[in-house]
Amino acid sequence: MHYQHKTKYTCSQLIDFDIDGDVITNISFYGGCNGNLKAISKLVNGWTVEKIESFLRGNTCGMRPTSCADQLAIAVREAYDKTQAADK
Repeated sequence: MHYQHKTKYTCSQLIDFDIDGDVITNISFYGGCNGNLKAISKLVNGWTVEKIESFLRGNTCGMRPTSCADQLAIAVREAYDKTQAADK
């Protein structure tokens, strides 16, 4: 399933990815620090929702309460929970 997440409090505006079960692939960020976000996308491609959350959830950027990495962790959990609810 393809999923898009509108970010909050970050330079990136949108995160785009695919979710199959609990595996996340094809991650793209729109806006933000292009090089860093491309690297994060490559590093976590193929990871599970739980693994992404364990590594990225809670990361902040400067004085902001979140970061693009934290927003990715939030987005994959949200997508996973929606897919699980739809399967019931």
